[in-house]
Amino acid sequence: MIELLKGTNIDFMGKKIYAFIVTGILSTLGIIAVVQIALGNANLGVDFAGGTAVQIKFAQSVSLHDVRKALDEGGLKDFDLQDLPTENKILIRVKKQEDKLGGFSEKIVQVLSAKFSDKKPVVDSTTEIGPKVGSKLREDAMWAVIMATGGILIYVAWRFQLRFGVGATVATFHDVLAVLGIFYLLDKEMNLILLSALLTIAGYSLTDTVVVFDRIRENMKRMLKEPIEAVVNRSVNEVLSRTIITSLTTFLAAFALFLFGGEVIHDFALAMLIGISVGTYSSIFIASPVVVLLGKKR
Repeated sequence: MIELLKGTNIDFMGKKIYAFIVTGILSTLGIIAVVQIALGNANLGVDFAGGTAVQIKFAQSVSLHDVRKALDEGGLKDFDLQDLPTENKILIRVKKQEDKLGGFSEKIVQVLSAKFSDKKPVVDSTTEIGPKVGSKLREDAMWAVIMATGGILIYVAWRFQLRFGVGATVATFHDVLAVLGIFYLLDKEMNLILLSALLTIAGYSLTDTVVVFDRIRENMKRMLKEPIEAVVNRSVNEVLSRTIITSLTTFLAAFALFLFGGEVIHDFALAMLIGISVGTYSSIFIASPVVVLLGKKR
């Protein structure tokens, strides 16, 4: 509907060597992050590292924002909150710290009682999330990403050709590794929110890549005498405006969440911002060049 760029003739395939260098750096960083997560050396959240889940009951309803602010002011860090408004309860999950789990519930009640004395907070239940549970969740998370990308390979190979499926899978793996590596570099917490963001990014990357692949397939039937590099270049240039508009509008939505969405989804929005940028790059500079490298036959 809107063409921001008209008649572009950029030689994307001629720049694939530089793109592969950038891809190698980002992928290596992501692989390092995966190894560190598997060894338990990264900044793992409560879901993966273990900790304590404390359920607090109040005599009256209380704001989740006020509870978070009170815990911050009380010196408590690395916690997740979940509201149970119908029962006037709040679930507080505290990250494991130096194996001292027993005193957390007492400290939480002490902090909240000082802030909400009129609402009489009491401990309703306390549950320890052990390291075995965390290890199982880490393993399941990795399998979830592997199965998602494997499904992408099968789907795209069936819809197009095997080399297209390989190109889409390589691009998707790159996007997931890039976001994971950047989060590790920034020392961001690795938790289930990040996992949901990674799977969302994988889906977004696939959608963007399939649009480019559709145009390549159409042009391969029309440009029978042109070399495959020319067909791919022409195709990417033809959908470039659409790719930029889609990425820009999605980026702006994620940016609004990043600025105004609150602390709970801050890291999710940050992962989406990185993933949208990397996903747009990979659909042009990774997925398409991989298709070309895997063969020039029609």
